[in-house]
Amino acid sequence: MSKNNIDENDLPPGLAKPAQRALAGAGYSRLEQLSKLTEADLLKLHGMGPKALDQIRRALAAKGLSFSEESDI
Repeated sequence: MSKNNIDENDLPPGLAKPAQRALAGAGYSRLEQLSKLTEADLLKLHGMGPKALDQIRRALAAKGLSFSEESDI
């Protein structure tokens, strides 16, 4: 795996700082990682709100991804 695959952040650019910190704090930096979570899982993170969830949902859809239907956590 190349360094770019590890370090590359493809989260929505307009994502609010609290949401960015919540994702970073939980170890998420890629949309593919978020596709393994449910919307409810994501909303449990402190700093994640409905607007950020909608931005992530749209970014996932643009890549042909979506949130998981069931929690893997």
